[in-house]
Amino acid sequence: MSLPQTTLVIPTLGRPSLVVLLRALADQTVPLRSPVVLVDDRPSGTDLAEVLDHELGHDHGLELLVLRAGGGGPARARNLGWRHARTTWVSFLDDDVVPPDSWYADLAADLGAAELAAAAGSVGRVHVPLPPDRAPTDWERGTAGLETARWITADLTYRRSALSAVGGFDERFPRAFREDADLALRLGAERGRVVDGARRVTHPVRPAGDWASLRQQAGNADDFLMRALHGRHWHRRAQAPVGRRARNAAITALGLVALGAECARRRPLAVGAAAAWAAGSLELAWARIAPGPRDRAEVRRMLLTSIAIPPAATFHSLRGLVRHRGARPWRGLPDLVLLDRDGTLVEDVPYNGDPTLVRPMPGAAEALSRVRALGVRTALVTNQSGIASGRISRAQADAVNARVEELLGPFDAIYLCPHAAADGCDCRKPEPGMVKQACLDLGVDAARTVLIGDIGSDVAAAEAAGAVGILVPTGATLGAEVAAAGLVEPSVDGAVDRILAGAW
Repeated sequence: MSLPQTTLVIPTLGRPSLVVLLRALADQTVPLRSPVVLVDDRPSGTDLAEVLDHELGHDHGLELLVLRAGGGGPARARNLGWRHARTTWVSFLDDDVVPPDSWYADLAADLGAAELAAAAGSVGRVHVPLPPDRAPTDWERGTAGLETARWITADLTYRRSALSAVGGFDERFPRAFREDADLALRLGAERGRVVDGARRVTHPVRPAGDWASLRQQAGNADDFLMRALHGRHWHRRAQAPVGRRARNAAITALGLVALGAECARRRPLAVGAAAAWAAGSLELAWARIAPGPRDRAEVRRMLLTSIAIPPAATFHSLRGLVRHRGARPWRGLPDLVLLDRDGTLVEDVPYNGDPTLVRPMPGAAEALSRVRALGVRTALVTNQSGIASGRISRAQADAVNARVEELLGPFDAIYLCPHAAADGCDCRKPEPGMVKQACLDLGVDAARTVLIGDIGSDVAAAEAAGAVGILVPTGATLGAEVAAAGLVEPSVDGAVDRILAGAW
């Protein structure tokens, strides 16, 4: 059996369940040989790597990489994780699932089947254990719905190239709700592009407070983002229940009418509206109480939350309707940022063959660090016609490039054109040769590539290759070049700001 060429990405809030998951992965019958990327999404806290070393010991056998996401939500955490992956597939697991000891072997079989089907992804099955001696509570029934939900990231594997092509998860979904269905629809899951696997994980029901169901109503805003992106019938495509939004709005309206009528001293209208509001609230409460254990604590919880849920759901629906009206498709980050050297990353010293003369442009090092921290690849593309004219040697040019890399951090690749303009090569910018070669070597679509440079030939090379060019003018940049460029920023740092904002 061939091992799956995948990276495991696990967003986490540092819950105790993460240790249970990692122990299960370390105890697989087929030893886990895939990298495991843990993305700590806590805004702050103790160093997760140190905690895991203490809990698991140093001989757990897992290849762990811990990243910090800083509280941006699961979509952003997963994006950070998969962009650091360099494997064909990326396997997402939630930090509160428990895989059996055959999971890794089953994953290998599932991905083999997905390869044969040329699928973009493979989804595992989720089992939610419920109490055997009593009826489940409302919260437990809601968690059990994961067993029939489609394309949930509790156990879901995608091709890395497919994730890159669509920019990964839409980070406008701030919670663990709908972001998985949105990505699946963008990847054509309803057309068979995501296949069902045979592997299985267990998803225990997490403890929840009395008001957990009320907090969940914030997801109504995300439903309107789904509608803006996928149309009014998105529920059918995502195989998602419609819910009680219309009833909740009606109950809320009745409550407002009752309050308004009472303030206006229209008692008959106030009494009638209040009675209808109470009937609607009680109907919601009974619909949630009837299937459950009906003990005192559950009945009290359902009565209280059923009064608060309709206005909360309606508020979040209106918030989503306003906020997401006209939302555009998600773009995400590019998979590769190419950078010109002289005048862009370092000061322009004509025909420089002396590494000691290399001086980084202000903010260049920090800008590159920001990009790399998010898992975006970087590469250098530089014209060096001084080699063709004999002003410098290839060894000198390589030494200068090595110094640039020493000062500005490691690049995934460095490309150099040694030709003169009269040589007619296809690599000297504005020709697209170096851009195309970088995309080919690094396995990146040119459409997901950005080139930052200081003159018009940089932008022209990017556009000729199907990439995006951002011009960062200097004193040597012609006014006509600035006028012709579609995207212009005052510095490399500004160009990175644009990229990270998704405006590239």
